[in-house]
Amino acid sequence: MKTITAPTLQEKKDKAIEIMQTLDIYKPYIQGFKDNDQVCFFEMFGGYWVYQEPEIEKKMREIENEYNCKVYAITHEFTDFGELWDFLIVTNYPEEWEDSVYGYADKHVVFAYVWNKSDEYCSEFGSITVESFGGGIWRIA
Repeated sequence: MKTITAPTLQEKKDKAIEIMQTLDIYKPYIQGFKDNDQVCFFEMFGGYWVYQEPEIEKKMREIENEYNCKVYAITHEFTDFGELWDFLIVTNYPEEWEDSVYGYADKHVVFAYVWNKSDEYCSEFGSITVESFGGGIWRIA
């Protein structure tokens, strides 16, 4: 019987870097994540360090701790059903990693925890579609 071990934080981080490269995220943002564990959030393709938004950084750490995952990027948008913060994650389950990102052209489907800040009850895990442009990403579906 084979023993399954949970991935280390470094293994999750390595997978996150691989996904960020696939998404064609701006190289200095990837380097900041790699060297200093800095995560960016994106609004309409523009990237900002998450530490500039203490409430969002706190929520990110809560998600990582509660679900034993690694957040590597965040998107932010306003919709008809609320203000959404999409925490793109690498889960604690390597068998899910193969499907953690797939794309076509500049559009990619990624796995995320979507926090509906306006209505916490509507927050959930799932796949979202982001578009890459100019080193940034933006949720389109």
